[in-house]
Amino acid sequence: MRWFRFGAGRRQAEQDPGRQQEIYRELLQRFGPHVPGRFTDQAAGAARLLDGDDGIIVAAYVLREFADAAFAATAGQGFQADRRDYRWTWQGAGPRLRSPLAGGPGVTLHPYVHVAAAATVMATRARQVVKLIAAEPVVTHVLEILDMVTAGWEYGGIAPDADAANLAATLIAAAKEVRAAMPDAPPLPSGIREQMRRNNTVDVWDPAANRIVGGFNPGKAMREALLA
Repeated sequence: MRWFRFGAGRRQAEQDPGRQQEIYRELLQRFGPHVPGRFTDQAAGAARLLDGDDGIIVAAYVLREFADAAFAATAGQGFQADRRDYRWTWQGAGPRLRSPLAGGPGVTLHPYVHVAAAATVMATRARQVVKLIAAEPVVTHVLEILDMVTAGWEYGGIAPDADAANLAATLIAAAKEVRAAMPDAPPLPSGIREQMRRNNTVDVWDPAANRIVGGFNPGKAMREALLA
């Protein structure tokens, strides 16, 4: 297992790698699709587990590992992908591409539980994130996951449910807060810039009731958060 090797932010983090591994193991054991309960409630509990400096480092690891696994799951289906712009992959593949959000080989972290919790930590602890670790990779992985999710809605024929919409909103909040806390935030990647030019509202479904329960406009949400 590749473990936590992050560059320093303003100072080198002197934390406990053993404790970080314990937190990660507990995160996988206590939370996920194998545990009863709503994903939103589990994500809130998982975010509390990730409190503190060691928890922030684990949260950054979760985002990196999920981004890597999602890219590998896409490439493993025979589709080329640019990690800075998933739009053209979804445009070419359409519904033939199985979303990494659905899991699959190599994807052990759950997007609506583990990834949502990690993004929540980044959004709520952004100032500490920037002090503790190199924040640019965090922003890169947050935006990469966000691009993959929202491009799937736009071009892959994926109907988002409330958990997917909540994940996207949390990723947007994380990107906003961490970028705002950085002294020199990096440019937004091309995929996100393209999504921000869109103004389409997607229907948010309740699969259990088989009905629309709301709408989400990712382009508008990104513009309001990332161009402020």
